[in-house]
Amino acid sequence: MYDIAINYGTVLDTENRTCRPGHLGLTGGKIAEISDTPLTGRLVIDADGLTVSPGFIDVHGHIDGYEYSGLLSAGQGITTTVGGNCGLCPEDFAGFLKNAENGFPIHQAELAGHSFTLRRAVGLKDPYQPADDSQIAAMCSLAEEMLRLGAVGISLGLDYSPGASLKEILALAKLAARYGGIMPVHTRLFTQNDLNSLYEMLYIGKVSGVRLLFSHFVYQYGTGTMDDALAIVEHARQNGMDLYIDSGMYTDWSTFLNTATFDEQTIYDNAMSFHDMVVATGAFKGKRMDRDLYRYMRQNCPNDSVIFMEHCDCDVYKALSRPFAMPSTDTGTYKKGEGHPQIAGTFPRYLRKMVRERADLTLEEAVYKATLLPARVFGFRTKGLIAPGMDADIVIFDPDTIEDMARYPDRGDPDALPKGIPHVIVNGRPVIRDGVFTGETPGRILKKERI
Repeated sequence: MYDIAINYGTVLDTENRTCRPGHLGLTGGKIAEISDTPLTGRLVIDADGLTVSPGFIDVHGHIDGYEYSGLLSAGQGITTTVGGNCGLCPEDFAGFLKNAENGFPIHQAELAGHSFTLRRAVGLKDPYQPADDSQIAAMCSLAEEMLRLGAVGISLGLDYSPGASLKEILALAKLAARYGGIMPVHTRLFTQNDLNSLYEMLYIGKVSGVRLLFSHFVYQYGTGTMDDALAIVEHARQNGMDLYIDSGMYTDWSTFLNTATFDEQTIYDNAMSFHDMVVATGAFKGKRMDRDLYRYMRQNCPNDSVIFMEHCDCDVYKALSRPFAMPSTDTGTYKKGEGHPQIAGTFPRYLRKMVRERADLTLEEAVYKATLLPARVFGFRTKGLIAPGMDADIVIFDPDTIEDMARYPDRGDPDALPKGIPHVIVNGRPVIRDGVFTGETPGRILKKERI
């Protein structure tokens, strides 16, 4: 008898991009059997009419141990999240890893963060100041310790540290490459039509040999430069570069008000309208900005998040249709009722829009890009595939009814759970059963294997 038997489902094979009827037996946190006949288990799940898939892997998040965000991710079928993105990771990296082993709703992998964490750790408080040689050496030393502890790579948030020099970026890229890690990058953008930021990182990748992942690509290049940006990435890949992109399902992006991204000069340089900014957190949640509210909040509520509304989602489909693209949430650590709808709606929206409504991708291809592809990009060797011996991280969903219910904070609840995902299993234990959170915390830290 298995710990869990999942019977009568349609099992999705991400390796061959096919589906077939089947029954799964899970035991000891692993997939033990795929059978043509029903199986017995201590818990039996009837998956008739449902798709049985590997758990989704979110390659770009900011959960970093915050349990409510972990629950929202599980609610949309995510069983593994990659944190520490955009150059921001826990300052006490060792402490974070140790605490996370006490249990979490989903698995977490973590990146060493350059643009906030490492720079601040060596005394760089001004985002426009480049690091000197001693500070670069100190950052590399700190980052190397994080890599030794199990960080899966080093992330950059160059939009948040405009003064970061090519020299400091290259030093960290070479370090990440030496450890076999990945370098996700939130590129720096001097204007919303800037493509120089792509060429900068392609140079870094070529010289260092590091695997690059361009973060939330539509947020960076979804304002009229998407076709050119994708062509640049495709050309680089055709010439042998090891790089990928990720994207959410929204062009309306969010970040903290006190970052360089929302400096008043940046707003003017990019012809951004205050009215297109919606407050996502705090006392003014749901309010549209004007100049007076912007200046008041910048002074008195600098840590609140604001969503900038781009008003067009067409570039999302262009980006995520590419074979080297993976869906991501860019989820953050919000209180209940606050935030951006990406925190609860991204993956259901991805399947609803791109598969069921638009047919940009087949179901099998869409799930592959959310499971096995990111597992291979990040080196999660036992994830992303339903096969004996693989990790029992499973999402069971209805492809005909899956739907995101999260809304922007001026229109509804940004953390509303989706429809059509009745069961989520992490490490062989049900985190969601019949649409209800179980209270289980089987998630663990995924560490980069030492080389």
